[in-house]
Formats: sequence, C-alpha cells, structure tokens
Amino acid sequence: MRIIKTVKTLRKRINLLSQSPIGFVPTMGALHEGHLSLVSYAVKQCPAVVVSIYVNPTQFNDREDLKNYPRTPVEDIGMLLSVMRKDDIVFLPSDKEIYPKVDKRIFSFGNLDNVMEALHRPGHFNGVAQVVSRLFDLVEPDIAYFGKKDYQQLAVIRELVCQTNRDITIVGLPTVREQDGLAMSSRNMYLTESDREVALCLSRALRAGGEAAAFGPSAIRRAAREVLVEEPLALVDYLVLVHPHTLADVPEWYRGEALLAVAARVGTTRLIDNMACRLGS
Repeated sequence: MRIIKTVKTLRKRINLLSQSPIGFVPTMGALHEGHLSLVSYAVKQCPAVVVSIYVNPTQFNDREDLKNYPRTPVEDIGMLLSVMRKDDIVFLPSDKEIYPKVDKRIFSFGNLDNVMEALHRPGHFNGVAQVVSRLFDLVEPDIAYFGKKDYQQLAVIRELVCQTNRDITIVGLPTVREQDGLAMSSRNMYLTESDREVALCLSRALRAGGEAAAFGPSAIRRAAREVLVEEPLALVDYLVLVHPHTLADVPEWYRGEALLAVAARVGTTRLIDNMACRLGS
C-alpha cells in the first residue's frame, strides 16, 4: 500500500486511478478489528481503496480529550498491511493539509443536531461534517464506509451527502464486538480491568431491551434501564429508543424498525453503543 501525507501527492495519485469504484474509509487511527472489517469490506467491493488516519480537532469540544486521544500510526499501518493491497492508499495528513485555513462553515442537520450525542458534545457533528466533506473533496470516493456503532454520525454523514448533492454511496456496517459483547472502540484502551467489567452493562442493557421488543417501546426502555441501574459505576448520559432515520423518540403506538442507543461514562471513559430493534410483526 502507498502511504501519502500531502494533499498534492494524494490528488496526483487519485487522478492516476483508472478503475472505479473508489472506496474510502475515514478513521481517526488507534485502529482495531472494527476498522479492519470496514477496510476489508471496501477492498472486496472496490478496485481502489483509500483509508485516512487523521485526528480531527474541530470535532472535539474538550481540548483535553483531543490531547489524550490515542495516536498509534505505526501500529495502525502494521494492521492495514494485513488487509490492503499494494496500490491502495493510506492518507496520513497534518492539520495544515486538511485545514490550510480556518474552516468557518456551519452545517445544520435538523433533529440530528438536537438529540443524543449532539446534546452532550456541542459542535461535535459540525466538526465531523467539516472534516468529512473536506476528505470527500480530496478523495472523491464513489463509496464511503462507516461503522454503525457511531450511528448518529452515520446519519449525519448521510444527511451531509444529501444536502451537498454528492454522488457518494454511504455504507453502514455492523458493530464489531469483543467476545464478551463490548463494542469495539478506540477508547476501550482507556478502560481498566475493573472498568471493562462495568462497561459490559451497556451491551447487556441493549440485549435486554431487544428481548422485550414484542411488548412495545415502554417495555424495551424499562428492560434496558433495569440493567443499567444495577451497575451504579456506569454514569448514564442517555438511554433512548428512536426512529432509525430521524432519531426522534418513538411513541408507544409505533411499530417498525427502531434504534435503542445508550451512552455512559465508565471511569474516565465515555462509551456509546446501540442496537436495532423491530417493534410489532
């Protein structure tokens, strides 16, 4: 695979690609098997694949979180060698390459800006939109791949593509989990051994909620909440049952696809997880 660090070299290489579709997997590094599943899927579908590794400062509302975010480029490249081909591209830009000048763009995503992560991380999704739209401009992919663990981010990016009239197919792939059920995340490396045991309550709560789906929205929320309250060391930010497209809370009469999502702080680490549910027959 080719490791490229500048926009000029990236664009030169992209222009030489004669086969399509071009697949793109944007990441912030600290790669794990969840990321590799996205890259592997892209490699199977596309004759050319670009993976970016860039910790985007504009999506962090907490400067300390940005400073401490894990950066493991050597290990990341080693992992990508196992799944990428010799002519695929790993893009490792600096801040100056991505933001040659201050990005002052403000995006609006309707209800997606007013629920779940948006309430707890002000400005986060505007920063996501800034960096993803910039990367889309540079890579010009035909297909971009994202994990469903960051479900709200996936919804925001789909809306971004719609608003900007980009001809890009957005593919959301299932969450990859550890054997114990914990959703894979770059932030899991922050968890102590005892924190990790506590963190398992998130996936247990989602499973409990899913098992109650036949009894309606209130039963789902109640079953999941009962699991969470049994673990006082998990400080829950939210537990919601929402429509998978609008992320609006589903009413009691609702039947169809829904998303059960949770966010909680375990020790010093904030974790998110979600699971699809189907209500009714």
